[in-house]
Amino acid sequence: MQIQFREINPFDLWIWLEFSTIPSEQEKKYVEEVFNSWFYLGKLGAFNAENLQVQETGLDLSYMDYDPEGYDKSLLALMHNMGQFEYEGTWARCWFDLGTSDAIALDILINALKQLNQEYVTIEQLYIGGENEDWSVEDSENGRSSFIYDN
Repeated sequence: MQIQFREINPFDLWIWLEFSTIPSEQEKKYVEEVFNSWFYLGKLGAFNAENLQVQETGLDLSYMDYDPEGYDKSLLALMHNMGQFEYEGTWARCWFDLGTSDAIALDILINALKQLNQEYVTIEQLYIGGENEDWSVEDSENGRSSFIYDN
């Protein structure tokens, strides 16, 4: 799976996937479930890089002291909106407003998609941001104007 970052605006971000073949209904469900799960976590503030207490502790996590107020001491990191998935041929796309979520969210999404690619759905390319020359975002029926979720 090739990964390419293009122009990034976290408040107006298109994510594009190119499959090796036209995806089946089951493959679409797998992909959409990954993105929906990722978005739910983001909407709940999971991608807050200011509160990575376990990660920052290192390898020995036994009996670590976890500050239960650590989340409250950091800035909110919430995703705001997600559009509906759209498909055209071997391409899929979805629009996001990542809000104030931190960049770690994209790393986690890429990790999940790489594993999905290895086990369930062959993804040739992942574009994060920008536009696809062959499929204008202006042609979107369900993108920015139709949110699945809205804060």
